[in-house]
Amino acid sequence: MGQQFQRASLAPDGFAVDGVTVEGARLQIRLRSLRPFGHCPDCGRRSRRIQSRYLRRPADLPLGGRQVELMVIARRFWCDAVLCGRRIFCERFETGVLSPYGRRTGRLETIVHHLGLALGGRPAAAFALRLMMPVSNDTLLRVVRRRSTQTGGAELTVIGIDDFAFRRGQTYGTIVCDLERRRPVILLPDRALDTSRAWLAERPSILTVARDRGGGYGEAIAKALPHAEQVADRWHLLENSSRAFLDAVGKSMRQIRKAIGSSVIDPKLLTCAERLQYQGYLRRQETNEAILKMSKQGAPIRQIVRETGHSRKLVRDVLRGQRTDVFRTKPSSLDSWSPWLNERWEKGERNALALWREMRVAGFSGRSGVVSQWAQRRRLAEKAGQNALARTPSARIIARLMTSARDDLTKSEAILVAAIEGNVQDLVVAREAIMEFQSMIRSKAAAKLDAWLEAGKGTLVGSFANGVEKDLAAVRNAIISPWSNGQTEGQITRLKLIKRQMYGRAKIDLLQARLIGAG
Repeated sequence: MGQQFQRASLAPDGFAVDGVTVEGARLQIRLRSLRPFGHCPDCGRRSRRIQSRYLRRPADLPLGGRQVELMVIARRFWCDAVLCGRRIFCERFETGVLSPYGRRTGRLETIVHHLGLALGGRPAAAFALRLMMPVSNDTLLRVVRRRSTQTGGAELTVIGIDDFAFRRGQTYGTIVCDLERRRPVILLPDRALDTSRAWLAERPSILTVARDRGGGYGEAIAKALPHAEQVADRWHLLENSSRAFLDAVGKSMRQIRKAIGSSVIDPKLLTCAERLQYQGYLRRQETNEAILKMSKQGAPIRQIVRETGHSRKLVRDVLRGQRTDVFRTKPSSLDSWSPWLNERWEKGERNALALWREMRVAGFSGRSGVVSQWAQRRRLAEKAGQNALARTPSARIIARLMTSARDDLTKSEAILVAAIEGNVQDLVVAREAIMEFQSMIRSKAAAKLDAWLEAGKGTLVGSFANGVEKDLAAVRNAIISPWSNGQTEGQITRLKLIKRQMYGRAKIDLLQARLIGAG
């Protein structure tokens, strides 16, 4: 025979069941405490003299698809201590079972807390209602805030620090993670140097700090924890080096156009959209020449911005050679269909709409206008006695092609890269420098770093090499250290999810409670 259900199992620890009543969708369980005495909350003296009784009605976990309401018979006791200022006190139960003034049992409070951590306010309230545990969204968030755990007990040795956005481009905060225990520690209200420095100075046990390459945190760490090792984030080093090579390609676009024979553009060979882009390029050239002329005369960026009225970003882009592309070239859906189109065109099929219909049958997903523009460009080129209109890809595409393996390039792409390599030697040297730097990071070969710095300063990526030299200790540690800031970036991704779940309205205390409590 199976075990019979015991009524005592309905009661939390320390209580006895006096009766069970079913009223529709509600189950009422009458309980009384098994302890014959109570402890005065002021003096701690034990008392057995009962003054009166009253009824508490806390909610409990549902049972059999019904909401459960406990009817706890609580007692008031006389305190017989002569020097105690309290004469009558209410019976106290264990906090994990039923806290003073609590309207839910400890086990139900735990479920409510975890629902609030996982879902937030309104979604958790709707889900709790389906689980027969009705609770308001405000109560859920209040429980999360009240039960938020603080990690002040464990000493921190290895941490990661980075910024996150409350509102991107406007307000930022700082997140600190314990890299050894793989959990967030605290959220700071801003990313000001003084705020992070004050927090770090209170924790001298920290020996290693992983950070990105922003100068603010590096300075704060150096002032607050001069004994701590700083570790630059490896992913940011790789990303910054790739960006440096892209800037080098942008500076070399004039030489690249000459190398591939597209330095002179005939407006007669342009389509309507290309003609508009070309006219914009001519207007940009006037602006670029004015800015470059002032720079050659020794004017700093601040003065150029003040006199020309252009933004600081635009001036910096011009000085870095990033505004020299004629056309805003993007990967086209026709790239993989070019051989087929050229073959059909040579066979005499000149109707763009008919070509598009054939391509649709074969699986092409683009619109007919793309094929029409291609056909128009071919007709214009044939009228001018040329086979095709030479187009210079964008700097981003050229950078990708030059850093890709030759086996992954098409024949036309390989010819383009070969033409650039044969005529723009400075760009080839910059590419080799960047690839050598990335290889150092991946192979953890820190011994080559000093030699690389000396060789890289005289190349097109010299500004990147200078930046690495200024942060040399952190970069060297990034190569040889097992620690990195990847964990912190992952916690920022979690924080973004929580922030968006709450529609960006959560304050920092609630964000911290949900982020750290869920960890």
